[in-house]
Amino acid sequence: MQIQQVLAEMRALQARATGAPTDITPPTSQSTAQPTDFAALLKNSVDHIASMQNQATQLSSAYEAGDKSVDLTRVMLEVQKADLAFRAMTQVRNKLLDAYTQVMNMSV
Repeated sequence: MQIQQVLAEMRALQARATGAPTDITPPTSQSTAQPTDFAALLKNSVDHIASMQNQATQLSSAYEAGDKSVDLTRVMLEVQKADLAFRAMTQVRNKLLDAYTQVMNMSV
């Protein structure tokens, strides 16, 4: 899903809520594009980040236990990647909540 399509849909919803004409049509890059299920996309992203965190935890535990096949550099990289992904997910969640709050506060 492209950002322009999301913005066009949000503008159409805002226009519909304010009673303005809704002649805004979201742009489509492909006529045969499959509809994206937002809930499934969000769930897959959260699951992927959780698996990244689990992998980082397992590597860290293995290194602490003295496993010679686990390199400290790899452990640090995996921990940092998991942390960065979690922070990004948190920021996306905050933006979505702000957008939801703004839409709910619109006067109809």
